Amino acid sequence: MRRCGPKVAWAGAKRVSAGFFPLLVLAWVGYAALAADSAPYAPLPHPLVVEQVPGEPIYYTLGSSGVPNHDNEGNTSNAGFIVTADGVVVFDALGTPSLGWNLLQAIRKVTHEPVRYNVVSHYHADHIYGLQAFKDHTSSLIVAQERATEYREDEETSGERAVQRLDQRRQALAPWVDAATRVVPPDITFTQQATLYLGGKRFELIYAGPAHSASDSMMMVEPDRVLFAGDVVQNGRIPFMNADDVDTANWLRSLDKVEKLDPKFIIPGHGRPSSDAKDAIAFTRDYITYVRAAMGTAAADWADFNAAYAQTDWSKYKNMPAFDANNRGNAYRIFLEMERSEFKTQNQ
Repeated sequence: MRRCGPKVAWAGAKRVSAGFFPLLVLAWVGYAALAADSAPYAPLPHPLVVEQVPGEPIYYTLGSSGVPNHDNEGNTSNAGFIVTADGVVVFDALGTPSLGWNLLQAIRKVTHEPVRYNVVSHYHADHIYGLQAFKDHTSSLIVAQERATEYREDEETSGERAVQRLDQRRQALAPWVDAATRVVPPDITFTQQATLYLGGKRFELIYAGPAHSASDSMMMVEPDRVLFAGDVVQNGRIPFMNADDVDTANWLRSLDKVEKLDPKFIIPGHGRPSSDAKDAIAFTRDYITYVRAAMGTAAADWADFNAAYAQTDWSKYKNMPAFDANNRGNAYRIFLEMERSEFKTQNQ
């Protein structure tokens, strides 16, 4: 694995043409194979719908707002790609190899330039199982924040045990996740910030975690000022927060960072994109702030969690997508976070 520290820049094709020559050859061989292939993964009943950022060579797909299940075919997260004269940069890869394959086919309908990079917002199942299609059928390099390497099949992370999640998805998302589905690790990692240069565009990779996960990353596309925000921004969906590495205080700081970046167009990890950053982050910020206030009061009063949860007015959120699946676990995790904060305050 190649590791890159803060503010390390990877040059585009011109500066590393010798190093990329074998990749170009492999890529064109791969394209010929793609044409001859029937779909190598289970077909999707519903094809991906691809939308374009107005006036820019930047495209995205929108997942459904619920949790991954058979009805939505595991298609619950957003992903996108940017076309340049020297190749394609993809952001996230969706939640099954079948979805990743369909994303690759969508790219092929727009351009035959090679896929150079897959930038991953974070290593959660609904964003990474599609990497298998890119690893098996392109020469793309997978780029993620270095804490993504904690997501291994043989080790328990604070979010989930990778092999157990994969087993669960093989049951819930068959036939699109099956015995051949595997977790594909990153090829390149960075720490705080890194820059990709390709085809006259600059891709700023920004570490925003730990927030929703340990490895949360965003990607700003310049000069277009389009931000792929990953799951730091979830517009109109109750986010998942029930994991030890969730840090809601830092999550709020990361949302402030999104606002200061002032993107012209923002694509969240879940939910509708927006040309207004404040509008896009409002739901996530308001939800975190509300739960922190309710659970913070309970922790300060040494209240029982079950009683505090029952007494909290959830009417604003109870009809939102993923409320039943996520809200109680979120509240409990934030209750523990606020308890720890209360202990620190009293011991100072």
